[in-house]
Amino acid sequence: MNVEEFREYCLSKEWVEESTPFGPNVLVFKVKGKMFALCDIELFERINLKCDPDKAIELREHYEEVTAGYHMNKQHWNSIDPKGSLKNSQIFEWVDDSYHLILSSIPKKK
Repeated sequence: MNVEEFREYCLSKEWVEESTPFGPNVLVFKVKGKMFALCDIELFERINLKCDPDKAIELREHYEEVTAGYHMNKQHWNSIDPKGSLKNSQIFEWVDDSYHLILSSIPKKK
């Protein structure tokens, strides 16, 4: 997977915006103002995704490309190596999980 594929997939989701609040090299994706994914634009060595805490541990134990969220709350975020042996479809599934986890936490009024 490359950064363009990841970016395009994230932006294909409804209500998603991208920004660079942590500097010009860190691309952040938000749904209705809440972050669900981020990555380094230049290096693209890891993708950070929000995750259910129990599932986060399970994924870390099962996939060597998945580690505790780099510079994030380790309980709720995972870092994924996009250049490892994972298929794009698997990473996209985790992007979907992160997106829906955040979307479900937003009050219906928004």
